[in-house]
Amino acid sequence: MHTMTMFKPFYLLVLIITISHSTSAQTPSPFNFIEDLQGCHKGNSSTKGLHGLKHYLHQFGYLNYLNQTHLDDDDFDNALESALKTYQRNYRVPQTGALDAATVAKMTSPRCGVPDIVDGINTMARKKHRRRPSKSIHVVANYAFFPNSPRWPSSQTHLTYRFVANTRIDAIAPVNRAFKKWASATHFTFSRVARNAKSDLVVGFFSKDHGDGFPFDGPGGTLAHAFAPTIGSFHYDGDENWVNGAVEGGFDLETIALHEIGHLLGLGHSEFPAAVMFSVVSSGQTKLNLHQDDIEGIKALYNV
Repeated sequence: MHTMTMFKPFYLLVLIITISHSTSAQTPSPFNFIEDLQGCHKGNSSTKGLHGLKHYLHQFGYLNYLNQTHLDDDDFDNALESALKTYQRNYRVPQTGALDAATVAKMTSPRCGVPDIVDGINTMARKKHRRRPSKSIHVVANYAFFPNSPRWPSSQTHLTYRFVANTRIDAIAPVNRAFKKWASATHFTFSRVARNAKSDLVVGFFSKDHGDGFPFDGPGGTLAHAFAPTIGSFHYDGDENWVNGAVEGGFDLETIALHEIGHLLGLGHSEFPAAVMFSVVSSGQTKLNLHQDDIEGIKALYNV
């Protein structure tokens, strides 16, 4: 598999869910360092480790310096305060511009690895769509699309998928069920083909650097990722504790499959916590049915 350059073009966006294991001290979240920075605010200088926060915000699109040396210093400057306020607005916490407890809790929570701001476009701010379920009620839908709304061609409503050779046996059935649930709620149909056959979509388990430019980082970090249309790749992190069902300390295979298939079809993240496309996933959690917000998102994206 060749290495892909992120965001050029946009349809190469890769969706990565990152997980903090609150139940396992042996596999801490890679974002836990932010907890040690709680209380920092503009004017702090030489706060040890603050450059890690800058890199976090840079990774997700909030912070870009003309002079990149500032990315590696520990100065809480105006740019960092502004980036924090934008982050806080996106995640619905008070816009203090400081690293308060509410902001730390959000930043150390599970999230998607795709930047929230891409080339200056705040995708979270662009994601609201109006729908009218009745003559008297207006409801704000929370589904989202990628920049430029990549999608499968209108002539390609049947998609084939296959599992790579290293796929866990216990993952086959939950992934199959996830595809059936998307098929039952959309205009798409899916069929599984042999491992050595050509397919539109590919599912597999990988560890660390696996050749697509987005390496996994072992237990406690990135959980899975999938590429927007029409790349068709869906990767689980093989180093995580995968389970079937709501098992404390484990991650449900079908729940993640439902989420990642949504990305394969072109959906971004929903702001609605009950939606499958909500960005947060916790150990022991299951979401086994598509939410109306997920379904309406696909219908809007494909105009069906």
